Amino acid sequence: MSREIDPQKYQKHYSESSFWKKLGKYAAAAGKGIVEKALQLYYVIRDSDAPTSAKAIAIGALGYFILPFDVIPDFIPAVGYTDDLAAIATSLYSLAKYITPEIKEKAAQKLHEWFGRNQPDGQSDTLNS
Repeated sequence: MSREIDPQKYQKHYSESSFWKKLGKYAAAAGKGIVEKALQLYYVIRDSDAPTSAKAIAIGALGYFILPFDVIPDFIPAVGYTDDLAAIATSLYSLAKYITPEIKEKAAQKLHEWFGRNQPDGQSDTLNS
């Protein structure tokens, strides 16, 4: 990707309800990898020990994820979430010290609720339950 994504630009698009709505609707299409990483960012936001600056970065990345029409629109098959993954991955890299084992476990538990264990992306009927 040739241009960098500025998380601050997308903070205004984040809300907890929009985040859960997007994940619920598109988790199977986005895939387990993106969903797990997005959940980790969500749990950084909810972590009382994470500094405001870390939460701001996470909010910006998730705001970008929520937008359906970004650099690569999400509805484009196979590549629609590429830019979302880049924004999330970049944010996770800068927030690595705030992604605690507890945050990873919470994300893994939610992922298990939605996808089940040992199933390929999108192959679980538990996603919307």
